[in-house]
Amino acid sequence: MAKPPRSRSLQATDQPLRSRPRKLRDPAQPNLPLDPLPERVEPCLALLKARPPKGPRWAFEIKWDGYRLAVHIEPKGVRIITRGGHDWTDRFPAIAKAAKKLDVATAILDGEAVVLDEQGRSDFGLLQQSLGDRSGKRISTEAIFMAFDLLYFDGHDLRTLEFTARRHLLEGLIKSRDDVIRLSEEIEADGDRLYFAACEHGLEGIIAKDRESPYRSGRRGDWQKIKCIQSDGFAIVGYEHSFVARAGIGSLLLGARHGRKLVYVGSVGTGFNERTAHELRAALDKLKVKKPPVEYSGRRKYIVWVKPTLVAEIEYRAWTHDGKLRQSSYKGLRDLEENAAIYEILAN
Repeated sequence: MAKPPRSRSLQATDQPLRSRPRKLRDPAQPNLPLDPLPERVEPCLALLKARPPKGPRWAFEIKWDGYRLAVHIEPKGVRIITRGGHDWTDRFPAIAKAAKKLDVATAILDGEAVVLDEQGRSDFGLLQQSLGDRSGKRISTEAIFMAFDLLYFDGHDLRTLEFTARRHLLEGLIKSRDDVIRLSEEIEADGDRLYFAACEHGLEGIIAKDRESPYRSGRRGDWQKIKCIQSDGFAIVGYEHSFVARAGIGSLLLGARHGRKLVYVGSVGTGFNERTAHELRAALDKLKVKKPPVEYSGRRKYIVWVKPTLVAEIEYRAWTHDGKLRQSSYKGLRDLEENAAIYEILAN
């Protein structure tokens, strides 16, 4: 049987056939359409709940106690942006250096900068200490970054993808468990059991995330936080002078917002060490005022009132029947650049 004749075009060359382009390609046009890299992304915030949600739709992680950050890996370098939109790249040089080593051209990682204690628990107080004196350079070489979401990856905006898909890409990007940038592990467990286990081990709480949700900025309920111990920001309205306590501070007097005014919500006398007490005293003595910024009916003999500028992170167990903090402990000062929020008492 005779073989079919070969095409003349194939006799002349072994290269594959190609059609002629309709017009010359613009060199500035990328081969594939890429999403613009966002300058900043408003973070997705977790909604406080009393109990964990139920059902297979929810993924669970440990709640980290640190500074919420977005690590931007860009063609020009790395930027570390805070929840409030400030550039803190210089404050976390180790995290920035580790981000440059990740095998990705462009990315935005969402996570938390933390310092771990000897038991592997995140400790906001240790993070504040690692950043140094408030009058210093505020640089931490001890902080690590616990990444829990991936918002942008190699030219593609991932925010419209469901959480499970974003998580899958994040797990492929961060493979080391001992590096400065680590993966916040998803824990396969019943929400209630995980919550009680977290509380037994002295953790702050857990986070529940809707596996099917896109990344939406704000507090919409796609992410939920269930806390073992309450922790919020309160204005320092004064301190009780002591002749025996460190730096002369017996306790800090605290205020919360109630409508348009501040109200007194009790005091805190634990959580200080020698260093933090002296830093507080130096800062507070620059803010002295004669008139109390809150209504106060207690003993005033040794009270020093201050302008309510500084916001303290306070850990507490509950509220008393008369609206005071119960079993409170000082954890550190919130950074004023981050628009430190003061706890707001909701009207009945």
